[in-house]
Amino acid sequence: MTIELLYDLYQRYPSVQTDTRQLKQGDLFFALKGPNFNGNAFALRALELGAAYAIVDEPVVSPSVSATPVANDRIIQVHDVLFTLHQLALYHRRHFDIPFIAITGSNGKTTTKELIHAVLASTFQTYTTKGNLNNHIGIPLTILSVHRDAEFAVIEMGANHQKEIEGYCRYTLPTHGIITNIGRAHLEGFGGVDGVRKGKGELYDYLRDEGGSAFVFRDSEDLRQMSRGIPHIITYGTADADVVGKVAPSEDSFLHVEITRGAIAGVVPTQLVGDYNLPNVLVAVAVGKHFGVSDAKIRQAITQYTPSNSRSQLIERDGNHIILDAYNANPSSMRAAIENFARLATDGGEKVLVLGAMAELGPESVNEHRGIVELIGEYPWAQVVLVGGDFLKVEHPYLSFANSAEAAKWYGGAGLKGAWVLIKGSRSSRMEEVLARTPGVS
Repeated sequence: MTIELLYDLYQRYPSVQTDTRQLKQGDLFFALKGPNFNGNAFALRALELGAAYAIVDEPVVSPSVSATPVANDRIIQVHDVLFTLHQLALYHRRHFDIPFIAITGSNGKTTTKELIHAVLASTFQTYTTKGNLNNHIGIPLTILSVHRDAEFAVIEMGANHQKEIEGYCRYTLPTHGIITNIGRAHLEGFGGVDGVRKGKGELYDYLRDEGGSAFVFRDSEDLRQMSRGIPHIITYGTADADVVGKVAPSEDSFLHVEITRGAIAGVVPTQLVGDYNLPNVLVAVAVGKHFGVSDAKIRQAITQYTPSNSRSQLIERDGNHIILDAYNANPSSMRAAIENFARLATDGGEKVLVLGAMAELGPESVNEHRGIVELIGEYPWAQVVLVGGDFLKVEHPYLSFANSAEAAKWYGGAGLKGAWVLIKGSRSSRMEEVLARTPGVS
């Protein structure tokens, strides 16, 4: 079947699903496969559950008649389901003449995406990546979720190796791009920091070649150098930028931002914890201003945005103040979180660190964990708990647990009252379970 004919089906059934557990009546089911799963085996089940069609790349056999291929007009066999999904997303993308804003970077992608979406959605019909679906499956599904009434699309792109962002750009066709930062993340896959710079920079390369626009953090020497040659650059930062702002003093634990140039004169309160979120707020302001969102709506959108899904969430529980930042971690974000927490005014409340191991750091992993331990030692803490991974391979004087379940038992019996607690770690460390396993915490 040609992409044109498949697109005709998609227009009749404009909802795509790759997981039968989330299937809705009338979905198109794409039978993806990987090292540990094969969606082709679920094609018949998808049809039973109400899928309009199942797109497969292997013959579908009847479970009752061994090795007998099923003849069904609602089963469409293609050469490669994933490639077909990408091609369908590209075909759909070509029907839009609107800004497609791509966001990548080592840290802060999702928060930046959500802030920008909030700002643009205050004025325009805006579609964006749901949650953290920012990979080779999530990105095409996001594109296919953009309806014809769209005025903007905001697409988050994650990557852990070179050429990945380049591949995403081929079917996303971004008109605008943002690299939040270049940090020490996914070092194993990228082959070091230079590899991270090259891999993330593939977004800038695309924009440069295609005459696109970039929103560039002026404070970053890396990003200033990497973005050279892009035809249209809008800058944001703490000085000498189109939009300038700084962290403002506040009487609470949340980030307050003072915009001093380019938009929204005055202080904008946020519900984000951590000074490291300043660039994320500034780029949302810059994007909104560039596309004509009013200052009042920009301010309201940023002020009302509430982080979720274990990203810089402030949780008040049992008299304690818990900063839950457990969705992801790498050396750059871990250092920023620790340093910000060390500076945080707590009115005498003791500070407790509960940190999970960092993943995908390759040969540098033990040294990176050792560096975090050394950083911890530069500040006074009431207690420090280190959990799992290569923290177990580093000598340190702190409490140590093999996993988050053990840490949860400790937390449940620690009797903390009036404390400030930072919980952070890589997704694989499952540090949110430190709270989820505690009685009375959901």
